[in-house]
Amino acid sequence: MEAKTKDLWVLIETKEDGSAQNVGLELLNPGRMLADKQGGALVAVVIGNNVDESVKAASAYGADKVIVVEGEEYQRYTTDAYATALVTLVEKYGPTSMMIGATPHGRDLGPRVSCRLQTGLTADCTALDIDEESGNVAWTRPAFGGNLMATILCPDHRPQIGTVRPGVFKKADPTEGKAEIIREDIHVPADQIRTKLLESIKEAAGEMVDLEGAEIIVSGGRGVGGPEGFAPVKELADALGGVVGTSRAAVDAGWIAHAHQVGQTGKTVGPKLYVACGISGAIQHVAGMSSSDCIVAINKDPDAPIFDIADYGIVGDLFEVLPILTAEVKKLKG
Repeated sequence: MEAKTKDLWVLIETKEDGSAQNVGLELLNPGRMLADKQGGALVAVVIGNNVDESVKAASAYGADKVIVVEGEEYQRYTTDAYATALVTLVEKYGPTSMMIGATPHGRDLGPRVSCRLQTGLTADCTALDIDEESGNVAWTRPAFGGNLMATILCPDHRPQIGTVRPGVFKKADPTEGKAEIIREDIHVPADQIRTKLLESIKEAAGEMVDLEGAEIIVSGGRGVGGPEGFAPVKELADALGGVVGTSRAAVDAGWIAHAHQVGQTGKTVGPKLYVACGISGAIQHVAGMSSSDCIVAINKDPDAPIFDIADYGIVGDLFEVLPILTAEVKKLKG
């Protein structure tokens, strides 16, 4: 399809209670830059049920306009309902580009929408810009197992669509927000929604790790030596009120679940504090955590590449250092 505007859209993913997921609010920050370079408006798209809180958040974090689709059928994500609503909106307004968070839902929705619109999709992006020569969005993503970065353009079809990893970008500082609110009445009949949630297994959900939303992450790598080596890592994470992360080497060795993995083939994170324990600092791992506000590295090798990006470095045995740090944290907390 042909673009009707130069607008850039950001999908604001919503939770079941109608509040906004962080990733959509994060994407409004680079979205502002891209929209200005394209010469269009920054438009947030909110689909869900009882989403007033998400609409206010989208406005506060920089959207010029917020397009809202509400209904009971959108309370929980389903491919059919969300794809129908989003495609209907795109065909009506014709944005030139659109960003979706590379969450489980976004990774499902993006391909379905791009296929229906007969346009391209660049998945799992970690960097964004505008190509000066063509004016197209330059979508950058890991390729060949994270061994190189590929920049992809979509010159012939619109809208240009990309899914972007959570945690890559920081949210802008919120303002009062004066976005124009546009409400669209789009409903999808129940017989057109082919999936239905039968049961939510809380035991399985409890094992999920919210790395993208964590403010403190303590990660262990090959240097922990085995599954039992994550015990002191977890103790420090618990003392700090953070979560446990890991590198690809530890996951490949079967020491810890993939849900904890940070890096190009895992999660991209940007916490306030990132503690790397026994992690050498391979480029694939660094690409997934280098935007952290403060990085502390603990490694026996003084020449480990992780020290090149660390704000604070401790050269020593993690099994000696971590218990001391944990004890000091507990002492400070009283």
